[in-house]
Amino acid sequence: MKHKITIINGPNLNLLGEREIEKYGNVTLKQIEQNCKKFGKKKNIQIAFKQSNIEGKIIDYIQESRKKVDGLIINAAGYTHTSVAIRDALMILKIPIIELHITNIYNREKFRHKSLLSKAARSVICGFGVNGYILALEGLNEIIKNENR
Repeated sequence: MKHKITIINGPNLNLLGEREIEKYGNVTLKQIEQNCKKFGKKKNIQIAFKQSNIEGKIIDYIQESRKKVDGLIINAAGYTHTSVAIRDALMILKIPIIELHITNIYNREKFRHKSLLSKAARSVICGFGVNGYILALEGLNEIIKNENR
């Protein structure tokens, strides 16, 4: 059975590949999406890849995922540390969630050490660069498989 996973990306991630290359590298979000979909094809995972700079739009994506997908990966970027609304939307979901960060948020500014979203997540992946997306897909796919046994 093909698993359905949504990957939601938050503010400024649309500028990957041109912003803070020393932290985020030179891979674009479009390239990350292509890599995820290529991986998904190999693993029989259907992937919806979304990005918004608007908090309310991210909440809409989360709510749309409620009954349509088997799992969710979210890189909420800066909203990770500020958005109670995104946290509340994630808490409504009854599917496994992985919180994802390209950088190690605990090795950055102090305000980034606190995630409002972690309480809603099954697990957190951070600090693996853009490879974290594939790690999150691999992990979430396994969680979904194990829950369906």
